[in-house]
Amino acid sequence: MSDPQRPRASLRTAVVWDVLEDALDRRVKATGKDSLDVLDTGGGSGNFAVPVARLGHRVTVVDPSPNALFALERRAAEAGVADRVRGVQGDVHGLFDVVERGGYDVVLCHGVLEYVDDPAEGVRNVVEALRPAGALSLLAAGLGGAVLARALAGHFTEARRALTDPAGRWGEGDPVPRRFTAEQLTEAVEAAGVEVGAVHGVRVFADLVPGVLVDTEPSALDALLKLEEAAAELPAFHSVATQLHVLGEKRG
Repeated sequence: MSDPQRPRASLRTAVVWDVLEDALDRRVKATGKDSLDVLDTGGGSGNFAVPVARLGHRVTVVDPSPNALFALERRAAEAGVADRVRGVQGDVHGLFDVVERGGYDVVLCHGVLEYVDDPAEGVRNVVEALRPAGALSLLAAGLGGAVLARALAGHFTEARRALTDPAGRWGEGDPVPRRFTAEQLTEAVEAAGVEVGAVHGVRVFADLVPGVLVDTEPSALDALLKLEEAAAELPAFHSVATQLHVLGEKRG
């Protein structure tokens, strides 16, 4: 869907946003509600929370960073949705210290599992926050994308290390503590009681294409975005995506 207000750090978020927007529409129709209760774990300054609130939904953002929550408050106010966005300090392991179990129609868990001590527990907690048949949007770093990026940059030893490391890290200087395969993510959400609806590869090409190719050709950005969207649901490209997105529904 084309929405000028969608969170377009463009190539980085467009595929996920389109999928999420469709999922919100489906939950509205399924529940008969005009406004959904949405939980955004690790939502930071509101890259997704604020656009979701613009659609008329109530969003609770849980994030451990006071600075991110302050930026969220300011961003929501500037967007005119301060009354629909609430930020609380916390993390996914202590989730139910700050939010209720089974209180949300949709839960976003974007960029969280890479940084938690126990990803399986993190998945269980976000699923427990959902109402029956609620939608889960899970986004995490993909192993294959990191391996490919290191190899194309000429760092072959680091690429091999990431490929064989249990956490998918390429070295001590790697800023990402953990990466996943599509199979690992789908197994985790299914074990937590979620029926997987779709898996998407995110940033399959965007992080590999030199910026100058996009910046100098006006139509290149849209063409690259269309390519990303076309490849996102094809399993063949999941293994080389920088991020993996899993969309599912909590079993009743």
